[in-house]
Amino acid sequence: MTYRIGQGYDVHRLAEGETLWLGGVLIPHHKGTVAHSDGDVVIHAICDAMLGALKLRDIGTHFPDNAAEFKDIDSKILLKKSYELVKEKGYEIVNIDSTISAQQPKLLPYIPVMEQSMAEVLGIDVDQVSVKATTTEKLGFEGREEGMSVNAVVLLKKS
Repeated sequence: MTYRIGQGYDVHRLAEGETLWLGGVLIPHHKGTVAHSDGDVVIHAICDAMLGALKLRDIGTHFPDNAAEFKDIDSKILLKKSYELVKEKGYEIVNIDSTISAQQPKLLPYIPVMEQSMAEVLGIDVDQVSVKATTTEKLGFEGREEGMSVNAVVLLKKS
C-alpha cells in the first residue's frame, strides 16, 4: 500500500502537584498528568496513530508502563522511537492532526511551540504537524478537570 492512515487516542488523569507535558512542551498549570512516563497525552496518541497505521500494535506494547526503563521517560524519546519503527517499515509521515480535549488550561498560546517541538523530534516540517484544542463545555471527565484526552490521526506514505 502506498498510503496508510492510523488513529490514536490517549487519556491521562490529572492531579495536583504533577507536571503537565503536552506535545513535548511543559505547560504551567496547577494540575498535571498522572502516568508512568511523563504523561504527554498528545505524543502518546500520535505514537499510537503511527504504530496503528502499520499494524505495529500500540505504544504500550513497545514501551510498557510496568517497565522500569520507561519510568518518567521523556515522551519525545518515545515519539522518536515510534517513528524509527515506521521508517524501518519503509514509510514516512505525510501529516499529523491531533485534538486535545481539556477544560483547563487554555492551550492556544502553546500550540505553535508544541507543533515545532514535535516536528523537530520527527525531523519533518512544522506544516506537517497540527495540534488543536477544545473544551468539552464542562461535560465529562475533561470538563470536570479530572483528566484530559487526545485524538490523533497520522497519514503515512511509502518512502
